[in-house]
Amino acid sequence: MTDLQTTTSRFSSGPWRRLRSLRVRLIAVFAAVALLAAVSASGIAYWLNRDAVLKRAQDTALNDFRVSLTRNVSELPLNATCTELSQLATSVASSGLTYEVVVSDPAHPDCVASSDPVNYTLAGVPAKLQDTVAKPREVTENNPYAYHLYWQRQNLDGRPFLIGGTRVVPTGPTAYMFKSLENERADLNTLGWSLAIATLLALIGSALLAQAASATVLRPVKRLGEAARRLGEGHLDTRLEVEGSDELADLARTFNRTAESLHEQVEELSAREAQSRRFVADMSHELRTPLTAMTAVTDILEDEAESLDPMIEPAVRLVVNETRRLSDLVENLMEVTRFDAGTAKLVADEVDIADLIMSCIDGRAWYDAVELDAPRGVRAVVDPRRLDVVFANLIGNALKHGGSPVRVTVREEGPREGGPVDEPVGGPLGAPSGGPLGGPHGGPSGGPLAGPLGDAEGGVEGGPAVGSVVVEVSDSGPGIPEDVLPHVFDRFYKADKGRARSEGSGLGLSIAMANAQIHGGTITAANGEVGAVFTLTLPRTQPPPQPAADSEENAQ
Repeated sequence: MTDLQTTTSRFSSGPWRRLRSLRVRLIAVFAAVALLAAVSASGIAYWLNRDAVLKRAQDTALNDFRVSLTRNVSELPLNATCTELSQLATSVASSGLTYEVVVSDPAHPDCVASSDPVNYTLAGVPAKLQDTVAKPREVTENNPYAYHLYWQRQNLDGRPFLIGGTRVVPTGPTAYMFKSLENERADLNTLGWSLAIATLLALIGSALLAQAASATVLRPVKRLGEAARRLGEGHLDTRLEVEGSDELADLARTFNRTAESLHEQVEELSAREAQSRRFVADMSHELRTPLTAMTAVTDILEDEAESLDPMIEPAVRLVVNETRRLSDLVENLMEVTRFDAGTAKLVADEVDIADLIMSCIDGRAWYDAVELDAPRGVRAVVDPRRLDVVFANLIGNALKHGGSPVRVTVREEGPREGGPVDEPVGGPLGAPSGGPLGGPHGGPSGGPLAGPLGDAEGGVEGGPAVGSVVVEVSDSGPGIPEDVLPHVFDRFYKADKGRARSEGSGLGLSIAMANAQIHGGTITAANGEVGAVFTLTLPRTQPPPQPAADSEENAQ
């Protein structure tokens, strides 16, 4: 299978791809058709002319030979001598046409009677022709003569000849004619070369015609391809100019109708998406004020919970927990709308990554459950608040779904910028606590997510960049199912879809990924030897700010 794919890839690139282009194929088809037609026409013309030339030459020579032989044989005496036979051959050959004559007589078997005895003798006459000439035919009403004039074309020493022969009288000598066809062969060779040149010219003309035709056909196709490419790049206002009423014009009209329909659908979907984002943003914003009051009331209720009636205390604690969960969900929804609207920005500062992780763990009292291996002095330009959200989600998910101990490792990759690395910070740090974190390996962090708005959003996914900081968070749990791994960063994704309700919202890892990408980094999820491993990769310096998103929505 690999060899087949390699072969296919080789033939679909480089010079093979050019050979497979429509222009080349059109020229090849035109050339093949023109070549076939020209060769067929030339062949037919050659054979017709060949037969005509040879027939004319042989008819002329044979008629002249018959007339000259008839005129001169009347002067031949009975029982002619060899000398008289030679005179007959010379007289017949001197009729005016250029041919030689050989006369044979059974009465003189040793006689060489020829107009040119050096070059033409009876030995040059094919044996089959001699037998045919000597064999008499039955005399009938339709055939008054027993002997006839027969001919045959034969090559002698590489030269073409027409050889004809007949018996003079039933008891008389036999005369043979040798007519050279050199002139006819030269004429036919000239004709063949002329036809070959004409075929070549026809082939060149067909190629030029195919080039012109292909340019006429491919120019609209090329414009169509460029328009489709621009449409794929997001230029939905791309249209083709329609010319004529042929099939290509129909294709252009179809493309314009399709582009118009797509433009309308995309605009409708974009409007709906904008309305949905605004609805979520407005809803989240409107919920903040009552939630603030509810949170203050639930804080008071929580403080007084121990003094309440034991029958009422569980309900109070349920209200407190659900109010906090709702507050976290609203904050996360607002953060998501900021990323969607392109209004999230960094408030970056150069910080020590080890100190930032320690602050995250201290703030949530995850002392004894986390093992930290983070050398001091690993510094990067980051937004501390957003990175705290990332660490809180990754460590909180590991504690909730994987179990302690959770190991957090920090290392540098690429050229180092900064001073020497101090001693590592490590050892057990405390017990887990804090708010719920959502579904399997996902959910909101325990801290607030609202922050300053701005005009930058970006992210680069991939492996560790040059001069990067890598933070690995691994747990001791069973790991993440293989079918869940591709979706752990999807919004509202939960592995256990059978549960109608869970403690988390399924937004935590999605927000963590967005915060990593706005730093120019990324997060990957995998299964290690024991438990799941989440790897955060950040550049030490921030990428250039991206252009502000074209949005007039208010995510406040």
